[in-house]
Amino acid sequence: MNNSIILKNRPEGKPSMDNFHFKETEKPAAEEGEILLKAIYVSVDPYLRGRMRDEKSYIPPFKLDEPISSMIVAEVVESNNDNFKQGDFVSGMLEWKIFQTSNGEGLNIIDKELAPLSAYIGILGLTGITAYLGLEKIGKLKKGETLLVSGAAGAVGSVVGQIGKLKSCKVVGIAGSDEKIRTLQQKFNFDAGINYKDTEDMETSIAKACPDGVNVYFDNVGGEILDAAIANMNKYGRVINCGAISLYNAKEQPAGPRLETTLIKKSLSMQGFTVRDYFEDFPAAIKQLGEWLKNDKIEYEETIVEGFNQIPQAFIDLFEGKNKGKMIVKVA
Repeated sequence: MNNSIILKNRPEGKPSMDNFHFKETEKPAAEEGEILLKAIYVSVDPYLRGRMRDEKSYIPPFKLDEPISSMIVAEVVESNNDNFKQGDFVSGMLEWKIFQTSNGEGLNIIDKELAPLSAYIGILGLTGITAYLGLEKIGKLKKGETLLVSGAAGAVGSVVGQIGKLKSCKVVGIAGSDEKIRTLQQKFNFDAGINYKDTEDMETSIAKACPDGVNVYFDNVGGEILDAAIANMNKYGRVINCGAISLYNAKEQPAGPRLETTLIKKSLSMQGFTVRDYFEDFPAAIKQLGEWLKNDKIEYEETIVEGFNQIPQAFIDLFEGKNKGKMIVKVA
């Protein structure tokens, strides 16, 4: 038998297990031109929350009563496709199923000798690519500048900070615990960190940690932290709007400070960033990240939860900050 995870209903506020349904079906077989895949590692990511809303966005919403999908590393267990052989490992956007068939489109064969398989949905997957291209295309970091990162202990943020250090910048990270701040400084070489749960005035805390102001802000959380960061931006500063996890479960659109005058006075640029906009740059990003990884210039952290049935809970746990680095579910 096979098993899949279905979107049962659309969450209102924070997702819960009631929004998901496990469905048993027969194990499929690969037809002509197809391959049969067995899931090994499944990526759970905050942006999936947005796809659970029935609204137009940069990527279509999930449909009710159909499987959810995300980046997955899978093994080819049967092949009727000349481009793949049994025993190959692939990565790509696949459904939350233990077994599934594919014609191979959109799948990349990965090298398990270069890095652990889980790395291909993390540091060598969309996570690392997002960090690299966000800084490259929008941040345009210059030597000696100050880079501020929110969600800094997460999968993307921790890579962003390390790239900033490789570019000889001062890097300050915002995270949600003293333990995470220590990890940022001791493992990822951040210059300083701010525990947002331990401060009543984020604007002042950022000012103290960034006495020369902020040149580039890589935003993964949005909300009040974004407001505080913008208040500390230097002239010609760049804001990369990569994520807004603080708002994903909001039932109503929250109101905040009006930013227009600050953007004008400081000649700031603020740009929404979706990594899929730069698909043609993926190979160059992977090559550079692979070189840094091979030469021990960057590190990565993973939180690996075991068991296919744990996928929904691992996703829910993202919004409680229970992950360190990339949240991954190991299926087999």
